[in-house]
Amino acid sequence: MRFEVPQFIEIEDKIFGPFTWKQFVYLCGGVGVGLVTFIAAPLFIFILIGLPAGGAALLLAFYPVNNRPFSVFLESIVRFYNSSRIYHWRKKNITTYGTESHTSTIPTSVAIPKKGKGGIHSLSRKLELTALQKEV
Repeated sequence: MRFEVPQFIEIEDKIFGPFTWKQFVYLCGGVGVGLVTFIAAPLFIFILIGLPAGGAALLLAFYPVNNRPFSVFLESIVRFYNSSRIYHWRKKNITTYGTESHTSTIPTSVAIPKKGKGGIHSLSRKLELTALQKEV
């Protein structure tokens, strides 16, 4: 049996004329808010609420930022301003190569691998020792 592999799966289907479902919903919401504020409220309230709602609807429907939908960009802005942008660092004692120990500032989430038999750690240790012997 032969199966057809779907292509262009990243492109949304045009449902309402030249608009996708998301574009149609954004435009209907923006036009709806604008129309209701134009009919039910004074001109000042329409300018204050209706026009920005219509502009936001146009941006959400048609304006891509870095080839991504404006809704993703808007979501990233909200997450950035709601999240903590401060990294907390804590000093941690680290034991390296036997008995010597020193204090270093490292993130606590990084695990330092222990010295094992063979492998890259013994190779790096041998290279360090040969470099130190050549200096003396």
